Amino acid sequence: MELRDIEIFLTVAKELHFGRAAERLHVSQARISQAINQQERHLGGALFDRSNRRQVRLTPLGRQLRDDLQPIYTGLHDSLERARLAAQGISGVLTLGSMGPQGLLIQEIMDRFRTRHPNVQLVHREINIVDPLTPLRAGELDVALLWLPIGEPDITVGPVTHTSSVVLAMSASHPYADRTSVTLEDFGDLTFIAHQSTIPGPMEEAFHPFHTPSGRPIARGLVVSDWEDALKRIGAGTAVAAAACEAPRFYPRPNVAYVPVSDAPPIQWAFAWRANDTNPLIHALPAAVPA
Repeated sequence: MELRDIEIFLTVAKELHFGRAAERLHVSQARISQAINQQERHLGGALFDRSNRRQVRLTPLGRQLRDDLQPIYTGLHDSLERARLAAQGISGVLTLGSMGPQGLLIQEIMDRFRTRHPNVQLVHREINIVDPLTPLRAGELDVALLWLPIGEPDITVGPVTHTSSVVLAMSASHPYADRTSVTLEDFGDLTFIAHQSTIPGPMEEAFHPFHTPSGRPIARGLVVSDWEDALKRIGAGTAVAAAACEAPRFYPRPNVAYVPVSDAPPIQWAFAWRANDTNPLIHALPAAVPA
């Protein structure tokens, strides 16, 4: 099996969809199907169950092959990347910014980056969630881990690192606090925190839409300066805020309840950097995101 065919198989095994795998690898869906068919003929068994038109499933043989090949492929990819950058003599300092627990969720990526680039110092800094783009634009950060969509022409976005479901943070005495979940339509009954900085509309909409699905406006209230300030306002019952699902674990408060938002789309997180930045280290960090 050629290296490219291994990459194709592992990508389909992750996406469980031939079309998405083709988009991710920038090849035609026919090329994906051809590679998988050849692999199955060579192995003498089916790797995927194709009975569902929308999504395929790994067969037991496919799961075994995925589990065997993934660490080998990752190790080979890391070795080639280390050799390539060593040949270029890449070293220096790379400053990464992230928000709260999100930095912990990319530990595997940072470990892979450090393994590939032992001569690079990776400095990790906190980003203020109510002002996520200013440090990046000011050059205080080389790369930022941000939620999508950003939609700013001066900011380049890399591959998605992980996703988070959405919860609603509110006072523990709020009438909705005892619910098992709330919906985006419920947002129209609530007043959300506001913030001092200018967050691009698409980014704000990801957590705090301006209208409910039926078109009702969603109110904004007290202005906050950072997440700790927001938690104080939320605990006092003066406003609510949507947050990533990791918040209850990392920011438990006796006066704050976190309730899942059942119909909110998952939040996608990705590395982002200034579009005109030519530092080669910047591209080395997104390259550490698993395929």
